[in-house]
Amino acid sequence: MNVMEFSKRVGISPHTIRYYDKVGLFNETRRLPNGHRCFHNEDIAWLEFILRLKDTGMTIADIHKYAELRKKGQKTIAKRQAMLCEHSIKLEQQIKAQQKHLEKLNAKINYYQSLMEAK
Repeated sequence: MNVMEFSKRVGISPHTIRYYDKVGLFNETRRLPNGHRCFHNEDIAWLEFILRLKDTGMTIADIHKYAELRKKGQKTIAKRQAMLCEHSIKLEQQIKAQQKHLEKLNAKINYYQSLMEAK
């Protein structure tokens, strides 16, 4: 599928897909005889994983490092696992911090609610 079709399938703009390809997040992107990029179904699962990493706060630079390791194949599994474990720990810390913020916010909301009910 071309970039436009791929874009529609994954819900990401063609510009973003081209950017991700340009910075090397995809394996060697296949090209059609006319030079246009050609994506396949396995690229969908990979892009979904890229987006998941991005949505959980991993930087494009770190995603690029992961992608480079992935391109090198099975011999990099331990390094990829270590990267994901490190990211998981950071994410858990962020979730705990956000949970504390949410608790404080809810406490303030409840405080204001009690003030309004006292009137």
